[in-house]
Amino acid sequence: MPNFILNICSQDDDLMLNNAAIECCLVNSAIEISHLQNIVQKMQNVGRIVLLSGEGAAELCVSVKADGIITDLSKSNNIKKDISETRQQIGNGVLGVISRNRRHEAMLVSENEPDFLVFKVWNEGSMQTLELAKWYANFFLLQMAIMPQDDEVDISEYNADMLILTPRQYKIFVAKK
Repeated sequence: MPNFILNICSQDDDLMLNNAAIECCLVNSAIEISHLQNIVQKMQNVGRIVLLSGEGAAELCVSVKADGIITDLSKSNNIKKDISETRQQIGNGVLGVISRNRRHEAMLVSENEPDFLVFKVWNEGSMQTLELAKWYANFFLLQMAIMPQDDEVDISEYNADMLILTPRQYKIFVAKK
């Protein structure tokens, strides 16, 4: 069973943070700063990991003392430079990188050694992403996360180390098991 990262996109999504199966949460940097700080403190007090995402996540990560970030480099023209700059900003923090869903970009990201790679999955095109994820798992040691973008995506076939799920997606996934 993969590890779960709960994707907190709004202030209402943090109701599941007390769930023991949630070892990590991904908090959108657009959430009001005092609420974000409360989530970071609450999760870290019980030994759980807090990652940030969104605009300004790297700077915010340092100021609120989050554990790291997931950055979207799916549109990057210089992955090596962007990963290096992000690494400098967050220091020893955890770095997850969202890649384009293509082999070449996944290899480029992996060569620059983030802590893990993230593939976004949409219902349309999910079979191609599944094949990419299988290929990636066979050739790379770097951990991989799957981040569904639609509630209808069947993620049961993915052999991912981590699943990044909204509270709604998490409830659906657990109900199917």
